[in-house]
Amino acid sequence: MKTFIPKDPGENRRWLVVDAAGKPLGRVAVEIANALRGKDQPTFTPWVDTGAFVVVTNAAKVKLTGNKEQDKIYQHFTGYRSGLYETTAEEMRAKHPDWMIKKAVEGMLPGNTLARGMMRRLKVYAGAEHPHEAQNPSAF
Repeated sequence: MKTFIPKDPGENRRWLVVDAAGKPLGRVAVEIANALRGKDQPTFTPWVDTGAFVVVTNAAKVKLTGNKEQDKIYQHFTGYRSGLYETTAEEMRAKHPDWMIKKAVEGMLPGNTLARGMMRRLKVYAGAEHPHEAQNPSAF
């Protein structure tokens, strides 16, 4: 009996739309990470990138539970001395609401070269509109 190994779908990848309004950040990020990896398909193989394109809308309306709006801190280090920048989730939501979802999903993907390709297929928008209607995305 031969082992089935799926091929990279290339142009035939699925397109999914996720509406993040009112949903907890972590739970939305898990769904997105699984769709990007292809874990929601029966042909999932860890070393083959068979995931879908994921379009996230209403990123500015994602919900944080508890006091995370003021307590959660995002850190960025430039590489220079005293180059550590810290931003609260409240400031991040005001300036770059799409980064909150991108950082959460990035932390849930494996730390290898496949993850970089998966992150390129993630499209996050703060509002309800997105420019990917021509791809006929299906609701997730």
